[in-house]
Amino acid sequence: MTDTTRRTFVTGAAIAAGAITATASSAAKPNGGSNAATTPAAAAYPKPPYPVQRQPWPGLASKMTPRPDHGETSYKGSGKLLGKKALITGGDSGIGRAAAIAYAREGADVAINYLPAEEPDAREVVALIRAEGRKAVAIPGDLRDERFCRRLVQQASEQLGGLDILINNAARQQTRPGIADISSQDFDDTMKTNVYAPFWLTKAALERMSAGAVIVNTSSEQAGNPSPDIVDYALTRAAVLNFTKSMAKQVASRGIRVNAVAPGPFWTPLQVSGGATPEKLRSFGGDSPMARAGQPAEIAALYVAAADPSLSYSTGQIFGSTGGNGQPA
Repeated sequence: MTDTTRRTFVTGAAIAAGAITATASSAAKPNGGSNAATTPAAAAYPKPPYPVQRQPWPGLASKMTPRPDHGETSYKGSGKLLGKKALITGGDSGIGRAAAIAYAREGADVAINYLPAEEPDAREVVALIRAEGRKAVAIPGDLRDERFCRRLVQQASEQLGGLDILINNAARQQTRPGIADISSQDFDDTMKTNVYAPFWLTKAALERMSAGAVIVNTSSEQAGNPSPDIVDYALTRAAVLNFTKSMAKQVASRGIRVNAVAPGPFWTPLQVSGGATPEKLRSFGGDSPMARAGQPAEIAALYVAAADPSLSYSTGQIFGSTGGNGQPA
């Protein structure tokens, strides 16, 4: 899975790019304007080659080099999600963490789910959410368990006082050179995390959601342009895309929207904890037109857009961020 987030300025270990972003953001907006979510220092983000590094699954953003920018210092909200109650899986690090920060700064109360091993990252996220004056709920647990998925939705809804947004973001990705190297256990773990869990969570969430609610799924460019060494992961991302479109049609009459975000190569713990080979990690994202991996801060605004009440005619949509690569239709 994937997860992390929170605060005035994450510990003292923000990446250099984040510091530059904060400076540039202030310069671009007099008095620290709060009407946009921007990463004006995008050109200063790290480019390959990246340091070769390895962490045990599921990995921690706080131990990555360079440390990912989740928008801790750069994201500026404008009340787009004021009063909303959101549950984000994989909310401790990576894209889920960036979404959690953005949602809190847009006025939402946020519950995050993560694996117990990701607790250090999750604590950071909780602190960042609370620093915005929003309610933060942390619920660790394994999404491969159907009973836990139902309990997660129940607890999030009860502790937040309702549920308006579900972000199915957590995922498992492990590189394998060939199909013969993917064990049945590997395949089962990936399918349960990436496909079964969103199915279970969506079923449970829809029991509690009313008109105006939104479900946002994380897919990937892999859904349309799969890499040969993550066959099982790519398969699940295509399934999520199809699930998004069919569910959007199914619940439209209830006034509930379902959208997806399709990232390209993003610098998250997913990659350093087995999602990429050391060779691929070193040049990760280098073959995109932008010649680098994306930072989670650069995609957070799409998760806001996917749930924004003002985009009430947008359902079954795929919001892409691939650094110039194509995206699945």
